[in-house]
Amino acid sequence: MEALFLMERRTYMTRMREDIRNVFEQDPAARSTLEVILTYPGLHAIWMHRLAHRLWNAKFRLLGRLISQFSRFLTGIEIHPGATIGRRFFIDHGMGVVIGETTIIGDDVTLFQGVTLGGTGKETGKRHPTIEDGVLVSAGARVLGDITIGAYSKIGASSVVLKHVPPNATVVGIPGRVVIQDGMKVEAPLDHRFPDPVSECQERIEMELEVLKQEIERIKGGRRHDSTVQQHDRKKGTI
Repeated sequence: MEALFLMERRTYMTRMREDIRNVFEQDPAARSTLEVILTYPGLHAIWMHRLAHRLWNAKFRLLGRLISQFSRFLTGIEIHPGATIGRRFFIDHGMGVVIGETTIIGDDVTLFQGVTLGGTGKETGKRHPTIEDGVLVSAGARVLGDITIGAYSKIGASSVVLKHVPPNATVVGIPGRVVIQDGMKVEAPLDHRFPDPVSECQERIEMELEVLKQEIERIKGGRRHDSTVQQHDRKKGTI
């Protein structure tokens, strides 16, 4: 039992050192180890999540939620204790980040401030995204629903992603669309579905002309009928 405890403690410390090294690799503003340990809220949120996640999996659900709530209060980052997060996860700045219960995050993933990995509010079970290895999600992006963001993809700032994203893709916009795939620009039709007043006016005129044409044909038909009746009556009178 003691050996198992020591092994788990060694593993936890190894992961913490790995997290600190990852901060230096990801953030050029990091100056010293002490600064990173004391002033990086993303790091604090990750460390507290590991404890909360372990308690959650051990069926100590309330305690896990309490630790998650304390982490949110301390860092401004909300990670549900049920979320599964891989190694070398980096949250830059962090304020406003929300990660839902059934989210799965791979290794070497980076999130910026204001990112939401959430659900659409309609599903049960697996209802949050799966973020594969090496993905970068920029500030303010929303990734919603049980979708998969392929490995080494990038999500642009303030994008709203509702569909699966292939690996090695760059996604931007609302709703998110792939603009780069495997290093090649993806050409998309520029159909922004904006209203065209000129086209709409032309369509209305054409419809009105068609109605007028039908009305004229109806009137002409009536006159021809009346003329035929009159001619028939005159012939009968002559006879």
